[in-house]
Amino acid sequence: MTRDAAEVLALIPARGGSKGLPRKNLRLLAGKPLVVHSIEQALQSSWITRVVVSTDDPEIADVARQAGAEVPFLRPAALAQDETPDWPVFHHALEWLDMQARYHPTLVVHLRPTTPIRRVEVMEEAICAFQQHTDADSLRSISPACYSPYKMWVMNATGWLEPVALPPGQREPGNTPRQALPPAYQGNGYIDITHPEVILTLKSMTGRRILPFLIHESCVDIDDQRDLELAERLMACGTR
Repeated sequence: MTRDAAEVLALIPARGGSKGLPRKNLRLLAGKPLVVHSIEQALQSSWITRVVVSTDDPEIADVARQAGAEVPFLRPAALAQDETPDWPVFHHALEWLDMQARYHPTLVVHLRPTTPIRRVEVMEEAICAFQQHTDADSLRSISPACYSPYKMWVMNATGWLEPVALPPGQREPGNTPRQALPPAYQGNGYIDITHPEVILTLKSMTGRRILPFLIHESCVDIDDQRDLELAERLMACGTR
């Protein structure tokens, strides 16, 4: 699918509440509210044709509009709680855009305000990669895991330790050198892409066939003040 034929929606979820860092999405980073970084990156993309912010907060809505994003609705408070997962937020936005504006995007690009350090050219590479894999339900950006999940444990119902997962051919991954274990990856929030049908029909953010997109640069997921300070330092020195 060409750029001219694609209708690519960037959806930026930015609720007003946050326990780890109060009013997080409005905190300043490099002189701009956190949510503005994702908006500006989306607006600079040659693929993205529409930028919508989903928020429950009128102040965030005003800031987002001033930065060039659309805020056509305020998200219901029930979908802006600490425990609210991504799927109902995206389902609500797509249903609203369908019912109220008869708008049906080809792709949905998920840009989290809490991961503000991105390069637009890397976002473009991810969108192109997803377009080329027509059998993929979604794309998820990943980084090598900081710590192997095969060396992690859970406590079972009787209080004994069990490995989180057993790799093929391994009985005791906790006692196996890290280099001998399969490489593992973690989502980093840099960019995720989904077909709208996956959200609306499969009721999932990823579906069954998830295309990996490996990020080779610094990623910071801002959850608290230390993360915000780290992101400030990385942006100040231009670290990639």
